[in-house]
This record gives sequence, structure tokens and C-alpha cells, in this order.
Amino acid sequence: MEDYLKKPYKAILFDWDGTAIVSRGAPVDQVIPCLNNLLEKGIKLVIISGTTYNNIAHGQLEELIPAKLSQNLFLGLGRGAFNYGFDKDGKLVMLHQAVPDTEELLKIHKVGFAIHQLLLADYNMLTDIVFSRPNYCKIDLLVAHERGDHAYLTAGELDMVNAVLERHHFAGGMRQLIHTAQEIAEQHGLSLKATTDAKYLEVGLTTKADNVKYFLKNHLFPAGIASRDCAFWGDEFTYLGPEVKGSDAEMIIAEAAGADFFDVSAQPFQLPEEVNGVGGGVDRFLDFMKAQSLHVKNQPSYE
Repeated sequence: MEDYLKKPYKAILFDWDGTAIVSRGAPVDQVIPCLNNLLEKGIKLVIISGTTYNNIAHGQLEELIPAKLSQNLFLGLGRGAFNYGFDKDGKLVMLHQAVPDTEELLKIHKVGFAIHQLLLADYNMLTDIVFSRPNYCKIDLLVAHERGDHAYLTAGELDMVNAVLERHHFAGGMRQLIHTAQEIAEQHGLSLKATTDAKYLEVGLTTKADNVKYFLKNHLFPAGIASRDCAFWGDEFTYLGPEVKGSDAEMIIAEAAGADFFDVSAQPFQLPEEVNGVGGGVDRFLDFMKAQSLHVKNQPSYE
């Protein structure tokens, strides 16, 4: 058996789209039994995703996870904006959120629009902006490319966005675009975080790092779970260029030192040194979860 299948963990933090399921519209009949089996053993499971609750298992986790098990299930969503748990009746509850007031959100929107203006005015590059996110803007760099239900990085998208930037004579590629976005934010009096999944440049207050920090500090560490007892799974740990991290690489934070990180993507990109590239997509993650249910002994409940 592969070494990564043998070690028992007390907490598993994982991305949803492209890791636990193939796409948002995909059936969840394979992953839900895996979650329930581990939750029943007292393993803490934390879904870390940039999406909304309605896109996680079609918003039906309250019906799919028995109330007695959901006490060990948490969700860090919206690129750091929302952290959820479940009450004793199995109902979703907000534990913490990082949502600015309207005035602050409008400032973030102005930054997004300023980036759009710069690319159009100086480089004749058209972009679209998504303003409807809770604490960030999404700037579509590949306006002619539609992902459909596949919200994650797909083959060729990095080449596509690099080609667009080069065609419009934007020197420095994605790394420089991220630096430029942060400089524009500073000019507007804001300290914002800029990330990318190739298709979108996302600029806002938080990232997945903030979700991870919250759950480690407030729910895992107090439960006696050290970082070495945690496994992190995703499909976008890959570097998208020099100093340009994939969205899941935001989960690699100082507080998680000693944890194990796994990437299921088949994309031929460089991985951070902390990450084990196991490939295999969703099937590999499900195999891991099934192996955990066999090896992990029941954990005591601390909450």
C-alpha cells in the first residue's frame, strides 16, 4: 500500500471542486459515504473552498450528514470570507466571517475596476469583472474561455493567459500582474491579497490561508490535534509561474508546519516542496478517504 494511505490522521482539510468531486454538478454519492465514515470515527473534516455553501454537495450537507456526525464537519468557504460549523441539531451555523461593510467593499471594487482600466488603457486588453463576491473581485483574464461546471484550473489555461499577456505586451507575466494589482490596491489605501487560478485574477481581503488559520486556531489545536496530525488535499497546489502559487497552495501556512500536503492534479507544473504529487484526481482522494476509515481508530470527542 502507498505510504500516504497508511498514516492515520486526526483531521483532513480538503478542497472540493476537482478534489472531492469532479465538478460542481457532479453526483456526490461516492464522497458522502466517505465523509460519514470518518466523521463517525471522530475525525475532523474541513472543506476549504472558494465557492459558496450552495455549491457544496448542492447545498444539501444538512440532509446528507447525520446531525450526530456533523459536529466534526467544518467548512471554510468564499476564499477566506466564511467559516461554518453545525449545531447539535445538524443545522449550518456561521462561526466567523470576514465580510466588509458596503463602504469598504466599494473600495475593493474600485481597485478591481482600476486594474481593468489599466489593462485596457495601457495594453488594449479586455477583461470582465465579477463584483458579486463577499470580500473580493474576480477579474476574468480569459473572457472568451468558458469553464462551465469545471471551476478549477484545466489543462492549457496557464498557457492561454500567458499568451494573452504576451500578445498585449504586458511584461513579467502573471507574477508582475499580481504585483501590479497589489500596488494599485496600495494606491487606493488598501492592503489586499491578489491570487490567481490562471483564468481569474482575484483581489480581496482574504484567501484560503485565512480559513485554515481560523480552524487550526479555534477548532483543531484546542481539540488536541497538532499540525502533524493533519492532511491537506487539493488539486491546485501547483506553481503557475515564478512566485505564483495555485489557490490550494494558500493552505500552506506557518501554523500548518509539519502537516502533510497532497496534490491530485495531473497538471505538469512545479509543486511547492511541502506537497506530495500523487495525481489520480478525485479517485485518488476517495481511495485515501476509504483507507483512512480502515486505519483510523475512533477519536475522542473534544467539543
